[in-house]
Amino acid sequence: MRRTRILTAVLALAAGLLAGTPPALAADSTAKVSLAADTYTWKNARIDGGGFVPGIVFNRKEKNLAYARTDIGGAYRWQESTKTWTPLLDSVGWDDWGHTGVVSLASDSVDPNKVYAAVGTYTNSWDPKNGAVMRSSNRGASWQKTDLPFKLGGNMPGRGMGERLAVDPNRNSVLYLGAPSGKGLWRSTDSGVSWSQVANFPNVGNYQQDPSDTSGYASDNQGVVWVTFDESTGTSGNATKTVYVGVADLQNSVYRSTDAGATWTRLAGQPTGYLAHKGVLDAAGGYLYLSYSDKGGPYDGGKGQVWRYATATGTWTNISPVAEADTYYGFSGLTVDRQKPGTVMATAYSSWWPDTQIFRSTDSGATWTRAWDYTSYPNRANRYTMDVSSSPWLTWGANPSPPEQAPKLGWMTESLEIDPFDSNRMMYGTGATLYGTENLTNWDSGGQFTIKPMVQGLEETAVNDLASPPSGAPLLSALGDIGGFRHTDLTKVPSMMFTSPNFTTTTSLDFAETNPNTVVRTGNLDSGPHIAFSTDNGANWFAGTDPSGVSGGGTVAAASDGSRFVWSPDGTGVQYTTGFGSSWSASSGIPAGAIVESDRVDAKTFYGFKSGKFYVSTDGGATFTASAATGLPAGDSVRFKALPGVKGDVWLAGGATDGAYGLWHSTDGGTSWTKLSNVDQADAIGFGKAATGASYQTLYSSAKIGGVRGIFRSTDKGASWTRINDDAHQWGWTGAAITGDPRVYGRVYVSTNGRGVIYGDTSDTSGGGGTDPTDPPDPTPTGACAVTYKITNQWSGGFQADVRLSNTGSSAWTGWALGWTFPNGQTISQTWNAESTQSGSTATAKNVGWNANVAAGSSVSFGFTGNWSGTNGKPTAFKLGDQNCTTA
Repeated sequence: MRRTRILTAVLALAAGLLAGTPPALAADSTAKVSLAADTYTWKNARIDGGGFVPGIVFNRKEKNLAYARTDIGGAYRWQESTKTWTPLLDSVGWDDWGHTGVVSLASDSVDPNKVYAAVGTYTNSWDPKNGAVMRSSNRGASWQKTDLPFKLGGNMPGRGMGERLAVDPNRNSVLYLGAPSGKGLWRSTDSGVSWSQVANFPNVGNYQQDPSDTSGYASDNQGVVWVTFDESTGTSGNATKTVYVGVADLQNSVYRSTDAGATWTRLAGQPTGYLAHKGVLDAAGGYLYLSYSDKGGPYDGGKGQVWRYATATGTWTNISPVAEADTYYGFSGLTVDRQKPGTVMATAYSSWWPDTQIFRSTDSGATWTRAWDYTSYPNRANRYTMDVSSSPWLTWGANPSPPEQAPKLGWMTESLEIDPFDSNRMMYGTGATLYGTENLTNWDSGGQFTIKPMVQGLEETAVNDLASPPSGAPLLSALGDIGGFRHTDLTKVPSMMFTSPNFTTTTSLDFAETNPNTVVRTGNLDSGPHIAFSTDNGANWFAGTDPSGVSGGGTVAAASDGSRFVWSPDGTGVQYTTGFGSSWSASSGIPAGAIVESDRVDAKTFYGFKSGKFYVSTDGGATFTASAATGLPAGDSVRFKALPGVKGDVWLAGGATDGAYGLWHSTDGGTSWTKLSNVDQADAIGFGKAATGASYQTLYSSAKIGGVRGIFRSTDKGASWTRINDDAHQWGWTGAAITGDPRVYGRVYVSTNGRGVIYGDTSDTSGGGGTDPTDPPDPTPTGACAVTYKITNQWSGGFQADVRLSNTGSSAWTGWALGWTFPNGQTISQTWNAESTQSGSTATAKNVGWNANVAAGSSVSFGFTGNWSGTNGKPTAFKLGDQNCTTA
């Protein structure tokens, strides 16, 4: 939850994302490049939350329309009917991985269908691409993008300040964006299509968290950090005259324009020595409220104040809930009740111990009450109760001494919003989840209000490693910030993360292939051991002992029978042990920092890789010998695995585009390797249950094949490949880990860098292979078919629909075109996973190249957004060529 989110993203992404072409090595000349269609259903293995939620935005015009932004895991829209969040940026692809970091969101209060996201993860060299502003006219169902000439930092210091992006509430074609890195204030006058710098804005900011940081991370100028309109100074269709802008400058933090941005001045009389994290305007009450901290957050902040500025008179009033001398934190979260002018709330975002604090005033800040107070130290009286039964891991399995409590009210509480239509509903983000209440006004009557996680559907973990044992729990995960989980049911939140010990980040895990009850994991911890063992398939754990010099988790491997382990920790060389790590011995012949894995058959055989060299041990890790093989990737952006059930069968994926990059296979324990000529690039490799009739386990890879990036499956030992995801399901960077399920054919678990663990299930139970995309498709099929048409989202004037077309005949299709007639004159605006045409009310959707092939008994899905008025009825008849399809 703290610094580890930065490290997870950077270390995972710093390598292997350059540009170029890998050289050819000794290749399998018989391999066939083939992509085929398959229909997958994608879901999250439920964790619910798991990361920082720095921003929550409610639409001011439409009830129940709300959005949340995350620092590396995309943006989400609230679904009131299910009380869940819908991810909106899963379409962000591999090359644009940084655009999963969302630095700001803006929901249009004139046209609620429109929403904007300012995206980009790092402003330094860690993110190779510039930031962008993404715009949607259908609430995030689909997006258009404008690239910016500078970077944005969704995971940079100061990311909890804001919102940097804002829509003029009177003339919604006008937007402002506050930029970091000295790039100033930017404006769009065409609804986000084009942007230009506001040349006369006087201050680009100067605050740096740590000017001495040579990486450019903590030394970045945090820049222009929020924009707030005074909607009372404009009329519909005319630009709002008064605009307030916050700047990361301890002496000059607030500026104002009273002529719609033509001129700007520093707001006179403002406090100095602080950064204004938020500026929230209550037009009905005539006040601009500001929360201040001496630091940019989200982790730091030792002093703070809250101020009120009277917009009519220019009077400043210090309304801090606590005297500055008594603060050991800054203020950030700030909100007003739009139904009850004068009601304002603020958070002590950087109060890590014993807990965060939330303050509430109903008299415009003249007096305040707190979410909790001391009775007699260390005992507390809370105005709230907490129910975390839906996410029980939020207690961290802790039983702290007062005044700490488990679960905590929160930390890093920089986002706090009262629903503008409902005084009883409030949401706030923490470093681990999004909490909310629906009886907030109990606070004022002396009762207790109930806080619960309001986070289902918002998955924000960064995944380092995955394992699916042949028995026991189907999924074990190694995660950043919250350690990892044992999923016995993918549809339910596990009761607790791995404990005893709780690693802040788990870096590696493994199980004994022939004894899956034996599991090992390694990770990072501020103090304490960096390795843990389980003898019951990960249900319970006990700590091992660190050898001297260990500073981080590194990678670990379990012998196939669980009798011994090899560990390559940070801070020292590779180590091996028999038993459960009560003592360790140094391995010889292998360099420090090597990646280690085990053979899945021979309990004494272990493998390692470092800087282009593959290493083998046949004596349980005591000594390693370098393979004579050459041509493997020179860097360390490599992941490799040994195949279960076959000694010496090893697959290696990785590299970088300025050198060797791809997928290699060895059948002699790494002595020699064959590079697959049909794989352009590969970054992770995994195995799953073999297809029906296949003699080899199914391969899964996050790869680039046939010039296309995606998640691929091979049922024929890599001779042909099927892309099993689609452009709507890409999840940014997926290179850390991938594994199939040894018990369920077609199921694959995919790591993401901020969207949690994604798993996919296939509709193709036959396990067929692929077909060559260069072969022309046969004529449109006329066999039996079935169609399911489902409206998945609907709003004023627009809707989103998903269509599933099933082949219920006895022969495969090698091309399809589905036609129907809209009953109420609806029109299609955008289609994915198909090509659409429309004439009047008659529409046709035709396959794209990669999903032309549909086996008998299988199905294919596509979706579209459309426009409607009056009535949005479903089509009642569908035709595949001349064949009428049944409808569900």
